[in-house]
Order: sequence, then structure tokens, then C-alpha cells
Amino acid sequence: MSISPSPPRSMPGLTSLEARRRLRLQGPNRVAGPRGHRGARLLLAQFTSPIVLILIAATILSMALGDLTDGLIILVIIVLSGALVFWQEHSAGSAVDALLARVRVETEVIRDGREVSVPAEEIVPGDVLVLRAGDIVPADCAVERSQSLLVDESALTGESFPVEKADTAELYAATHVASGTATATVLRTGRATKFAEVTAELAGREVTTGFERGMTRFGLLLVRAMVVLVTAIFVVNVVLDRPVVDALLFSLALAVGLTPQLLPAIVAVSLSAGARRMAAERVIVKRLDAIEDFGAMTVLCTDKTGTLTAGAVRLDRATGVGGEPSAEVLRLARLNAGLQHGFANPLDEAVLAGAPPIDAAARLDEVPYDFQRKRLSVLVAEAGVPTLITKGALEAVLAACATARTAGGTVPLETVREAVMERFAELSRDGFRVLGLATSELPGRSRATVADESGMTLAGLLAFHDPAKEGTAEAVGDLGDLGISVRLITGDNRLAAERIAREVGLGGEVLTGPELDRLDEAALAARVASVEVFAEVEPLHKERIVRALRACGATVGFLGDGINDAPALHAADVGISVDTAVDVAKQSAAIVLLDKDLKVIADGVRLGRRTFANTLKYVRVTISANFGNMLSMAAASAFLPFLPLLPRQILLLNFLSDIPGTTIATDQVDPEQLRRPRSWNLAGIRTFMIVFGLLSSVFDIATFLVLRLGLDAGADVFRTGWFIESTATELAVMLVLRTARPFYRSRPSRPLLLTSVAVAVLTVALPYTPVGGVLGLAPLTWPVLGALAALTVLYVAANEGAKRLLRGLLTA
Repeated sequence: MSISPSPPRSMPGLTSLEARRRLRLQGPNRVAGPRGHRGARLLLAQFTSPIVLILIAATILSMALGDLTDGLIILVIIVLSGALVFWQEHSAGSAVDALLARVRVETEVIRDGREVSVPAEEIVPGDVLVLRAGDIVPADCAVERSQSLLVDESALTGESFPVEKADTAELYAATHVASGTATATVLRTGRATKFAEVTAELAGREVTTGFERGMTRFGLLLVRAMVVLVTAIFVVNVVLDRPVVDALLFSLALAVGLTPQLLPAIVAVSLSAGARRMAAERVIVKRLDAIEDFGAMTVLCTDKTGTLTAGAVRLDRATGVGGEPSAEVLRLARLNAGLQHGFANPLDEAVLAGAPPIDAAARLDEVPYDFQRKRLSVLVAEAGVPTLITKGALEAVLAACATARTAGGTVPLETVREAVMERFAELSRDGFRVLGLATSELPGRSRATVADESGMTLAGLLAFHDPAKEGTAEAVGDLGDLGISVRLITGDNRLAAERIAREVGLGGEVLTGPELDRLDEAALAARVASVEVFAEVEPLHKERIVRALRACGATVGFLGDGINDAPALHAADVGISVDTAVDVAKQSAAIVLLDKDLKVIADGVRLGRRTFANTLKYVRVTISANFGNMLSMAAASAFLPFLPLLPRQILLLNFLSDIPGTTIATDQVDPEQLRRPRSWNLAGIRTFMIVFGLLSSVFDIATFLVLRLGLDAGADVFRTGWFIESTATELAVMLVLRTARPFYRSRPSRPLLLTSVAVAVLTVALPYTPVGGVLGLAPLTWPVLGALAALTVLYVAANEGAKRLLRGLLTA
């Protein structure tokens, strides 16, 4: 059902009651479907991989040919495996949803005749929005009233420059206000918006992250190994005149056995557990795969205010053109700061600190701040005369002035420019941020435009102080110890940027925005490696800097919270913002800090590396064990007069040995594994798989020889012995290869240890239960169990020895 809003200009806003009614009818304002639908799709996805579908089809064929019991057992194990994966992934998704609720975007709307903030998901058609600079447009809207409204539509069109929007123009969801203000009536929400249409079109061609690319390459490695081995094993079994259906089931079960079925679930669990731990450290992860990029980060680009500095900006002095303290300059600055409606900022808050409330009736009009002009002007009624008061970057204000007000009267600007610039340089070297203030009378005017910012009179200077945050130098050093270099990117002038950089321990070259403009992309990429301070930058410079650093091979994190930071946040490997940021910055970031502090980032990086290290443990150990089993199966199939394991036993072995992997996210990580950035190393994984997989096969063959030649085991005893041995060794090798240290000097987490012991006990006990008989497992004698135990101990010792010889594989 659709709801048509009333005409925009007559709509005073909805009542809360009507908004709730429309929300029930229209549903939440979001592009994705309800979680219940996502859960159903997730459950279905567990049983739709090509290998599993072929295995199910072959199993049904086997049942149709008369092997009903064997087929049912295989199907039960497939269902149990799929259900376990679903439960793990669904739980991880629910945990992440709860975290995201902590950093949700809110929107100002008119409800019950007053302005209130509501979650963006609760916006409904007919709502009247109040939009200011930095706000995300949460739905498709029609502009009702606007003032100097510029909207960034790059999320939809890719166009870098903001678009001017007049009254009655349409605004689109996912765009954001670059400058100006507006009220707008919501026309369409959720999946009815233009953004939803574009999202649907682009769904199949989204840009992948480094983590996703690593997973894809790993998957292709598995597919190649699986196709070769499974085909060979199937051919061998057919050549040996074994039933084709049995050979097919056996080969497909091996294919499933080689594939780490729980990998998606374990990755999801590891990442969501990491996200919860990071939330406890006041770091909210909005996109789980960003954790790996966070841990792999080698360069952090950051602004100055609140990160390197205390963030408690204070107005240190308001002076006249000659440098003398001026109450008049302070009064004018407070009028400008108190009557502007664009967006709140620390400098205006500092100007207004301790001042009495400003009479709103004095305000006539405003020319909002933008990053090209670098000025903000407010038209006020001063003793009945409309006066434009302009505040902004000193050079931008000087460009709008023709005269200056001195103690001796108004003089041409050029007579005092040099002295003003000397005073500016002196204050900047002392670490102050300096703004200029100018005025101009506009008799008879009630509106102002950018064109009015000319021929003005310079009234004085405002000097702000934001000292270096305590502990920042130590935090910069801490990040350096983690292999992360910090780069300061600021709009402040070179002198002020150099001063704060020295205080926090940054050195290297300084590159200014004008200098950056003279460099092409290749020259900039060659230069950025040695630059630690970028000063006097404009919004588009930030994105260029990030892309240049990435072109040099760095994994770049960008920390920003302003309107102009969105492009750089998108361009970075991992965008980082804070929960107090403007909506567009918070929306663009993959990670949101609840405290804007470099120490928090360092703690988050360690947790990100811990999460990735634990995921890599499961990948390397499981794939090497499975690869070794595949090789052993190939050898056994060629020489044994029977199948070495039944298909149901292969699937059960894979299922049981994966259970401890669901707890790998809780495992301890050795400190040396956290000291430097880590990322997917496919060559290292392949080498690990081959080396430790071959070692596994050597002991599998030794087990064959002991069982067949030494103990004269028949088919059931052989299969049971190898089933127990394969499960036990895979559990043991996880505890050995999870660390580069001697295994007895690196304690595993309690959940990992307990689940490993529990599965080992269950595996040994299973043949002695009625279920064991159904699975084709036979009770073993004490001599057989003793031989298997001895082989397991020798296997652990061999892996420990190989690990010491190949320590680099575990630390890569």
C-alpha cells in the first residue's frame, strides 16, 4: 500500500501517531529485507553449493537402488553440518546487528509541530525533514524551502561536485548535504527509492575488499586441488571394478571432506567475536570484513582536532587588526557564530563559550560555509542597519576585503596586509589556528549572497588553541611499533601543522595543498612515502592522498569525521570515523570509534590482528589435514581391496573434527603474531598445506601398514582405526600448529581445549555404542587402541619438529 504525502508547502509535519501508522503500513526505511527473510536465505544457502547438491543427488540415487540406511545416515550428517553452519552464521549476524544499533544514523524531522531526532529507519512518506550540512538524505524527498543548498550526489551519480538544489527540487536517498539548509517532504522510502534501484543494479558488481579477495583466491586453490584428486580417486575406484554409485559417493564425500565446510561459519563467528571484543574497547565494526583490513593497516591518515589534539578548542584571543585585544571583534564573532544555522562546529562553540544567548531576531540571512570559499557570512540587523559579518580562513577573508579597521580609522587593506600576515605567521608558529573577521554594511537588504562578500572591511583576528592531547606522542609510537605510520592531514596552515606534528612525534616532509596541486598522480605517488604532514589541504586532496598511498602498496586507514571526509573514507582500505561525526562520515566509515583517540585505534588494530590470526589458524590446519587425508585416500583406494572409509564415515569425521573450530575465535594469540600487519598469503597457505598435508599422509600410510600388516585388520576394524586416528590427529595438530611456539608454552583457550577433548572422547567411544554399528564402526581391542595412541604421539612430535624447522610459515 502506498501513501501519498500532502503537498509539501502545506505540510506542517506529521503527528507521532500518524507516523507510527504509516511505519506499520510502509515498513522500515531500509533497502535490505527483514531479518527473517535473510535467515531463511542463509539456511537455504547451506545446502545449495554444487558439491553438496551433487552429493545429495547421488545419495538419493543410492537409496533408490536399495541402500536406504546408508543414504539416510549421509543425509542426516549433511543436515547436521548445514544446521551448525547456519546457527553459527545467524548468531554472528544477530550480534553484529546489535552493535550497529549503537551507531545508527538519526534524522531531524518535524513531528507534533516540533523538531525531533528519529532513527533513519523510522522515516515515512509525508515526514518533513530538516536538513543541514553534513546530513545524510535518508529518503527520496521534495525540497520545500532551501537556503544555499548544495547536495553531494556522488553516491548515486559518481559526480564529484555538489549540485545546487532550489525549492521544489527532488533529493535522493543516500546523498548528503554539502552546504546550506533545507526542509523537505519525504516522497519514497526503503526499496521504493532511487538508491534502492541503483543498489539492485550494482549488487552483482560490488567492489571486493582485501579480505574477500583473499577468501576467493583460497577457494580457487581448494577447487583446483579437489578437482584433480577427486577425479583421480573416482577413476581408480571404477578401474578396480567397484560399483559406480559407491565410487561416486565415496569421491563426492571426499570432495566435501576436503572442503572446510564450516569455514564461512567460523569466519563469521571469528569476525563477530572480534567485533564484540572491539566494541568492549569502544570500537564498533560496521562491516565485518573490515577487521582484516584494520589489522593489515600500514598507514593511518588522520585529521588533527580531537585525535592528535585534546579536541577542547578554546578561543585564546580576539584582536583588532593591530594585534590589540578587541571586545568589538569578540562581539561580532559571537553574532556570526550564534546566528549561523549551517552546522555545529568546535570553533563556533569556542567563540560562544560563556556568552549570553544571542537574540535570534537579529538574524536576517546567512551565506553558509563551503569548502571552496572557506568563509561563513551572517546578515544581521546592527542598530537598524543590515550588516554582513564574515568569518573564515584568514586568506579567504582577506580576499573579500578592500579596507581594514585600525585604531586610527579605516585604511586600505594593502597598508596593513604585511603586518597582518606577520602576526598570522607568529600565531601559527605558536600552534594557534587563526581566522579572520570582516564586516560590510548592506543598507536596505534582507537577503545576502556570495556576491556580497566583496569590498568588506577587515575587523580583526581570532586565535584558537587546541593543545596536543596527553599521551598522543606515546600512541603514535605505539602505532609505529605495530608497523603503522601516522600521517597528519589538515586544512590548517603549514606553520601550525608543523608545530602540532613536532609535539606528537611526527617528522618527515611537509606537503601543502598548493604544492600537491602541482603534482600529477605518478609524481604524488612517488612523493607521499616520505611525507608525514599534509597541510592546507582541500576536500579532494584527501582522497588523492589516500589513493596515492595505496598506489605505493600501503594498506591505508583514514580517520575522519567531517563533511568533506566521505570521499577519502570511501577510497581508503578501511574508513574510520567517530560516533559524534556528521552523518555522511559515520555512514561512509567501516569502523566507528566511540572515543576519538589513537590509543583506541591501536587497541582495535591488535584485536583485528588477533581475529585474523585465529581465522588463519583454522584455515591452515584444517586444509592441510584435509589435503593429507585426500592423498591418503588416493593411496589407500589403489591398494586396498575395499573402500578405506565409507562415505558416511568421511562426512562424520569432517563434521566432528570441525566442532572445535567453532571455538577458535576464543583462542589466545601469541604477542609476536600481533607485532606487524598480516594479510592473506596464498603462497604461504599453499606451502603450509603441502608440507603438513604430506606429513599427515606419511602417518596415515604408517597407520595403514600397522593396521593391515601388523594387526591384520579387516575392513570394519581398519575403517574404525583410521576413523579414530584421523579425527584424533586432526584435533591434536590444531593444538600444536595454532602457535609458532612449542605447543606446551602457548596455552589454548579453555573452549578450544575442552571441545577438542570432548570430541576425542566421543570419537573413541563411538564404536562401542549402538550408533557405531549403524555407522559401520567396530569395537577395537586394546592392542589396536594402544598402537593408534602411539602413532598419535609420534605424529604430534613430528609436527612439533617440522614446525620448528619451518617457523616462518606460522609467523607469515
